[in-house]
Amino acid sequence: QVQLVESGGGLVQAGGSLRLSCVASGRTFSSYSMGWFRQAPGKEREFVAVITWGERVTSYADSVKGRSTISRDNAKNTVYLRMSSLKPEDTAVYYCAASQRRSGLARSPIYDYWGQGTQVTVSS
Repeated sequence: QVQLVESGGGLVQAGGSLRLSCVASGRTFSSYSMGWFRQAPGKEREFVAVITWGERVTSYADSVKGRSTISRDNAKNTVYLRMSSLKPEDTAVYYCAASQRRSGLARSPIYDYWGQGTQVTVSS
């Protein structure tokens, strides 16, 4: 069992930046690919970014590519998502998720565990 707790959300002005964190319980964090998803009001949950276990291959949604960086610190059981040049359309609840897979990671059913989310609101 893996428990995930996100933090770092909040209210930020357009053009600003923030860093989300997700801390995982358990001793097998390094064996999980870690993804970030987001869900805006009235919309479906969508993929944001992922970093695989092992080689730490990263992948990003086109909507955040070039202004987001996902990273992980296995010693701290933590995955980070840094986002800059934030836009009002980035407003959503951001969730981290864990999967033992290393492919197909843009699809939410692949993930075994989910956090409860952290709200990010970008004001114009």
